[in-house]
Amino acid sequence: MSHPDYSTVYDQACERKGGEAAVEAMLPGVASPKKLKTLGSDRYLAEFTRKIFQSGFVWRVVDKKWPDFETVFWDFDIKRLLMMPDDMLDRKAADPAIIRNHGKVQTIRENAAMIAETERRRDQSFGAFIASWPTDDIIGLWLYLKKEGSRLGGNTGPYALRTLGVDTFLLTADVEGFLRHHGIVDSGITSQRALRAAQGFFNDLRSQSGRSLSELSRIVSFSYGRNRVGLAPPAGNT
Repeated sequence: MSHPDYSTVYDQACERKGGEAAVEAMLPGVASPKKLKTLGSDRYLAEFTRKIFQSGFVWRVVDKKWPDFETVFWDFDIKRLLMMPDDMLDRKAADPAIIRNHGKVQTIRENAAMIAETERRRDQSFGAFIASWPTDDIIGLWLYLKKEGSRLGGNTGPYALRTLGVDTFLLTADVEGFLRHHGIVDSGITSQRALRAAQGFFNDLRSQSGRSLSELSRIVSFSYGRNRVGLAPPAGNT
């Protein structure tokens, strides 16, 4: 089965979303490598944590409580968190100012350790590590976060990266549906086979269009599934 080219996908997205101007207005931006490099490690940890808490929960509730998360966890200061003893972590996990989920709170210290260890091994800041990762193998970064981090598998790590401005596609329900419909993916979506196939397809679209993976991911989602003109997209399907 031949895969649709960029022009076909883009035309379908425009037809379904009300025209080119409408599509262009809804495309995400990406951060420059310089911005990613200079972003503090605390901000990476904060966004990883936010997405972990948002996973399976109401996002707006997490966002409403987020200033308290920043206060309780010292603005996600990596060094300070790594020195936090177990009994203090337990007390913070029970703090009513935040969402009390001990397992998710534990990931804060675990992912702080992952960031610190990455910086030690790579002899560079975590931001520099993220900024230097090749976009044509962004799934490699997903897999790194899943393996070395805590609860950063599935869509959690990729969603955090997208929010931070890292150029990445997302395997939302609409994108997955598109990939399966066109025979690009025919196995479990989190399998390495599926991830490589998805990466290859988006790399091809990028070479045809010159667009970022983030833009292409949204265009693909607009071209398929439940994203129709006049309907708000399902949560997470952008």
